Amino acid sequence: MKKCLALLAALCLVLAAFAGCGEGPRELQRVKVCEVTHSIFYAPQYVALAKGFFEEEGIEVELSNGGGADKVMSAVISGSVDIGFAGPEASIYVYNEGRDNYTEVFAQMTKCDGSFLVGREKDNAFTWDSLAGAHILPGRKGGVPYMAFEYALRKNGLDPAADLLLDNSVQFDNMTGAFLGGTGDYVTMFEPTASAVEAEGKGYIVASVGEEAGEMPYTAYFATKSFIGQNADLVQRFTNAIYKGQQWVAGHSAAEIAEAVKESFPDTDPALLASAIQRYKDIGAYSTDPVLTKESFDLLQTVMTEAGELTQTAPHDKVVNNTFAQQAVQGG
Repeated sequence: MKKCLALLAALCLVLAAFAGCGEGPRELQRVKVCEVTHSIFYAPQYVALAKGFFEEEGIEVELSNGGGADKVMSAVISGSVDIGFAGPEASIYVYNEGRDNYTEVFAQMTKCDGSFLVGREKDNAFTWDSLAGAHILPGRKGGVPYMAFEYALRKNGLDPAADLLLDNSVQFDNMTGAFLGGTGDYVTMFEPTASAVEAEGKGYIVASVGEEAGEMPYTAYFATKSFIGQNADLVQRFTNAIYKGQQWVAGHSAAEIAEAVKESFPDTDPALLASAIQRYKDIGAYSTDPVLTKESFDLLQTVMTEAGELTQTAPHDKVVNNTFAQQAVQGG
């Protein structure tokens, strides 16, 4: 009898093993994400992709480049993408329009401006007041890069409207090409583009806009209220993956991060990529968790108001949904 029971138990184990083998790999849920631009400024996102953090959460990310926050928001509102990745100002504008299905920001990625001011000549003694009378390409008017730059100018006693020319006639994606083609005395660039231009001797980094403007919620993930309501579990898992990427970046060197994300930047020299990452680490650009605080949100709206782009502030508890970020920090 005992022998029969033993044989039966062994048979059950074998059958269980075969059943497990037949399950196959876990099916991933595809999510369409549109990023405002492709930059090492978003290193935690690319780390999450490279290290398989999204796959661990059952997600396959389909990533596209919107080329500006306005275009990213249009893609989200139209439903052509699921999640937008751009400045939170876009969600403030949409909320203030009175749209019922407005967008909610659910995870912050960066906490200061990621652009660097690039001039045509080396200037180791650069001061912001030396920009008086200069022709500058700062981005799209109404976008956070433009407003953060204006804020930095005001902090240094310059009137953006009277003391220099802020040329917003060039679209965001075309700014580097326009500068290299001879337009402007200075341009703002994200990394690794700024370092690449400097390495080629075609321009020189003279200042960090983020370091000068100070901490504010600069880039974040958002989706429509309806999408979040219908896909709460997916949004939570997505946020979990982002948080894992943020923690990995916080705990590793620039060289290690560069090695991890090199496939996302195949045309950039790894040493130059590491240098760009270190620049961002030095100014504290990367958020270590995805929570967007009321204090930083209020500062962003102050910057927008001073820039003349905001006449009515939006409530933090409407535009920002920290539920998923807080849960991610607490362990998913």
